[in-house]
Amino acid sequence: MKNLFKLSDISIDEIEAIIKESIRFKAGMKYDKLEGKRVINAFFEPSTRTQYSFISAEQNLGMIATNFNVETSSVKKGESLYDTMKTFEMIGYDVAIVRHPTIKYYEELDGVKIPILSGGDGSGSHPTQSLLDLMTIYEEFGHFKGLKIAFIGDIRHSRVAHTNIEIMDRLGMETYTSGPKGFDDGSAPFINFEKALREMDIIMLLRVQFERHEYDMTLDRNQYFNEYGMTKERVALMKNSAIIMHPAPYNRGIEISDYAVECSKSRIMKQMQNGVFVRMTVLKRAFES
Repeated sequence: MKNLFKLSDISIDEIEAIIKESIRFKAGMKYDKLEGKRVINAFFEPSTRTQYSFISAEQNLGMIATNFNVETSSVKKGESLYDTMKTFEMIGYDVAIVRHPTIKYYEELDGVKIPILSGGDGSGSHPTQSLLDLMTIYEEFGHFKGLKIAFIGDIRHSRVAHTNIEIMDRLGMETYTSGPKGFDDGSAPFINFEKALREMDIIMLLRVQFERHEYDMTLDRNQYFNEYGMTKERVALMKNSAIIMHPAPYNRGIEISDYAVECSKSRIMKQMQNGVFVRMTVLKRAFES
């Protein structure tokens, strides 16, 4: 049984093996050893890409998937996360996918004996998103060492930025942050936005997470777009070989323009596609000894 909570628990060799196996799944590799395994998708926060790409991955592997409905569950009666997950174990589920607003929620689940794969914990970590980002970068450049990436925007609330910066530093990439100073938390060296546009190999835009803000933004939405939004003019400042990424969902007209979402430099749609294959790989990994 192999849980997946955060990438800092996993060696570089295993990270690279996951990426390469995900590429093999994308190329059509078949795997039937999980057929009939029962999986519960327990999302305590809203999700489209993560939840439904996990479902797609499960279907591709012949698994039997159930989606947990928080609103009609005993969570509404005060049931703890541990008791909810223990219930799933005892009634016969083989693996659980969990997204929860509590950072490090998985520390409450030591007594659960089925593998748990994290779909994100608050603003803490998002391992499968980072893996699909790495797969997308590897497909584009064929390596990681020496690549320069800047995360633009709401670093403070971004589990994607926190996860990616840690693993990308270990892979030998140069990581930077940019955007409003109030969103920066010192996770990586800060760089001027225009300088980042001109020098980075990868610009990773981040959604402004209005639902997590415990303080007022100093910029309104129009001001944010005017100062930090990825416009057609800013795309033109990037190096010819540079790419745009975004974990999505994206706020059109706030951090990214309609043009930039699907321009020639954008790899946002490819990230979404790659999420299915990465999640097939981590589901396979969950049952390996």
